[in-house]
Amino acid sequence: MGAESSILSVNELFKQLNTKADLLYKFVMLYSDYTVEGQDYGTGEFINMVAVHTLTAIAENPGINISELAAMWNRTNGAISQTATKLEKAGYIIRRKQPGNKKFVELYPTEKGIALSQAHMRYDAIEVSKTMNQLLNSGCTAAEIDIFFKVVEKYIEILLN
Repeated sequence: MGAESSILSVNELFKQLNTKADLLYKFVMLYSDYTVEGQDYGTGEFINMVAVHTLTAIAENPGINISELAAMWNRTNGAISQTATKLEKAGYIIRRKQPGNKKFVELYPTEKGIALSQAHMRYDAIEVSKTMNQLLNSGCTAAEIDIFFKVVEKYIEILLN
């Protein structure tokens, strides 16, 4: 009977943990889909969240390079390079090679890129405020929301280690 009750406890524990994990998986999948969907941030052009956040990082750090962006976003140089190429083709950034070191390339926003980055920041401020209000109006307290973000921050630390 001891082994049987131990198996039941493991099964029950799995069900409890799996229910929580399934919530997390669902959130991650939905948010992942949201990040790759094109959005109009107020300029009439559609761009996905990954690209616009990369653009904003470039606008906030003119002269940043691919490796620095990759470290900032925990992505490979190749992934960031692909995003930078799309941003460059769309006219949002330019690449400048440093004299004497043709392999070292710095990224700079164009006027069009700066305009989109500013529109993106306004858009995000409004949308994040709306989301916070929706959470508050759906029964979450400000303290619970703060705890959620603390847990997300700690989860990120765990994933990075």
